[in-house]
Amino acid sequence: MWNNKTIAVVLPTYNEHLSIAECITRFEALGIVDHVIVVNNNAHPDTSPAVAATGAIEVFEAEQGYGAAIQRGLDEALALGVDLISICEPDGTFDPEDLLKLLPYTKDVEVVFGSRTIQEFILSGANMGTFLKWGNWAVAKIVEVLFNTIYLSDVGCTFRIMSRSVVEQIQPNFERKGSAFGFEMMLHVISQRISFVQLPLNYNPRVGKSSVTGSKWKTFVLGMEMFSMCFTYRARRSRI
Repeated sequence: MWNNKTIAVVLPTYNEHLSIAECITRFEALGIVDHVIVVNNNAHPDTSPAVAATGAIEVFEAEQGYGAAIQRGLDEALALGVDLISICEPDGTFDPEDLLKLLPYTKDVEVVFGSRTIQEFILSGANMGTFLKWGNWAVAKIVEVLFNTIYLSDVGCTFRIMSRSVVEQIQPNFERKGSAFGFEMMLHVISQRISFVQLPLNYNPRVGKSSVTGSKWKTFVLGMEMFSMCFTYRARRSRI
């Protein structure tokens, strides 16, 4: 619990069996996280034993995809009745301790997004090359212009925290079950004029290879999907 508010952290997992236990224990060590929810999305067989050695809750989502896993995790968090819900990746790229950076801003805004593209916070060896960095930055600038938002520097960072009420508000509009779901959440927040801010976070080398950003082609396809989504959601907002 933090500031009299209960917190759940949702961790989707597919190929993070080598890093997930450490991620969970670091969140638990903060002393403020009430529940860590691991969503096993057809994960590596060694995942469940690693999770069982911690205090996390493990649930299973058969439908493959980042979006499907996160939506299941959000359902579980809402069922627990927590006040704040954080989403993170258990692959070693994020520092669980950075939750302490995000939390103070929840007193003033409903959603706090992380950013991985600020050079001073990108650690040596992290998967944030020129293509990925500037691609995320470019789409962020398009969102700024189309929606007249506050400053954005990254549309692909999955570490974030939001209030329970925001999840309940945007949940009925969820459509995507794949890798673009994180950006879809951001667009729902922006389209519905929900207050938010974005903060730079430490970005570390991944433990193992990503099934998406580890491939330049998959990264390009995801970027094109995000580019298209910008205009689709802007058109929808115009009709409201």
